[in-house]
Amino acid sequence: QVQLVESGGGLVQAGGSLRLSCAASGRTFRIANMGWYRQAPGKEREFVARIGWSSGDIVHADSVKGRFTISRDSAKNTVYLQMNSLKPEDTAIYYCNRQDASFNYWGQGTQVTVSS
Repeated sequence: QVQLVESGGGLVQAGGSLRLSCAASGRTFRIANMGWYRQAPGKEREFVARIGWSSGDIVHADSVKGRFTISRDSAKNTVYLQMNSLKPEDTAIYYCNRQDASFNYWGQGTQVTVSS
């Protein structure tokens, strides 16, 4: 059974940092990409960052470039999102995403709140 367990969200002041973690389990040999999306109140879910599981190729959304960094620990089947210089507009529920060849999986979400 595929599972994604997220951790690391919380409340932080503007300019602060947080690190999100997402541990994957279940048929991990099928992972193609892992990444992060976020959804703010009243808005659609949007892409934040993605990393190729074998290649290590990284893509960040323009809105977070230079502030957020995605990384992975393949041995732990874990993906991270280091978030620096946080802004109030980064406030959202952050979802871990796992892409296999034919399936897309989502974590339960973790709340990130940035106060001004």
